[in-house]
Amino acid sequence: MQNVSFQLYSARNFQPFPEVFKIISEAGYKEVEGYGALYASLDDATVKAVRADLDRNGLSMPTAHFGLDMLEAEPERVLEIARTFGIKAIYCPYILPEHRPSNAAGWKGFGERLQAASSPYRKAGLTFGWHNHDFEFFALPDGTYPLDHIFAGGPDLSWEADIAWIIRGGADPFAWIQKYGSRITAVHVKDIAPKGENADEDGWADVGHGVAPWPDLAKALSGSPVAHYIVEHDNPKDLKRLATRSIASIKAF
Repeated sequence: MQNVSFQLYSARNFQPFPEVFKIISEAGYKEVEGYGALYASLDDATVKAVRADLDRNGLSMPTAHFGLDMLEAEPERVLEIARTFGIKAIYCPYILPEHRPSNAAGWKGFGERLQAASSPYRKAGLTFGWHNHDFEFFALPDGTYPLDHIFAGGPDLSWEADIAWIIRGGADPFAWIQKYGSRITAVHVKDIAPKGENADEDGWADVGHGVAPWPDLAKALSGSPVAHYIVEHDNPKDLKRLATRSIASIKAF
């Protein structure tokens, strides 16, 4: 895996970010992925200060998450943040449970909404895509799956594939990689602890220290246009442990 990055959401509980950037850089990363709460409420001067902190630590931010509300309502602000950080790919990361459609038509409509939201960003030359969780792989009453309908409604959407969430959704990641591999431009590399372990970390594990078959997954993904492999852990207890063990595992794949 080339271009190994680190999702800063994993470090949200280990503030301040200048210290986080130092830990990530010293672990061997050259890239990070931003998330909405990191910059959505910041003024221009503070965004530039965060960029300067990244630069001092030899880190770039080629990919980022932005919430759909901001993507739709404030495209110029999002593009300005993207220019400041040097972001090349934007991924919409989530939809709240109360807003999730309940049928195929609703999910296709959501894909159409993402497609429409993507327009100013694709016109600016940025990659724009969807980042999955588990719910996209829960069968609808008619037996179909939300992700299929999202992509049907959004023919130009890229996919940031979160493989561990596919597994947690009860689906076969290899089958979905085969089906939509041509859309995968980024991957979240995270791991799942053995059953009953790491309950205090929501059942997640450092990459290479769980049950996800990452060496085989890396091979399956090698045929996709993946530009960034992004380490993530939704609730780590130890940031330095996560950063150092995960990148060491990835280098061994």
